[in-house]
Amino acid sequence: MARILLAEDDDNMRAFLARALERAGHVVSAVGNGEAALTLAGGSQYDLLLADVVMPGIDGIELARRASALLPELRVMFITGFAAVALNQPGFAHRQPRVLAKPFHLRQLVVEVDKVLGAA
Repeated sequence: MARILLAEDDDNMRAFLARALERAGHVVSAVGNGEAALTLAGGSQYDLLLADVVMPGIDGIELARRASALLPELRVMFITGFAAVALNQPGFAHRQPRVLAKPFHLRQLVVEVDKVLGAA
């Protein structure tokens, strides 16, 4: 079981993803924007940040940079509808984030999350 911070601005997608991850045995804190996610990251311990890349306000990439600074052991995984997004940017001290392109099957999400969490 892992503690996952989920940041997704689409309400239906966020609920859908949170349910799937909870059914897989994880504890999920789901929020609709980067600002709310950053607030939670500052007050709690999480194993994984699962963030949409494109969100209003603080986008997923900036959220991951800031949350990683607060939680150095935090693993990062992005979900995005933009498969060509470039994530080779500085600011992720621990490891390169994984990217899961939309659309994806929930089974694929759970498998990828488990891979990220299993990586040391």
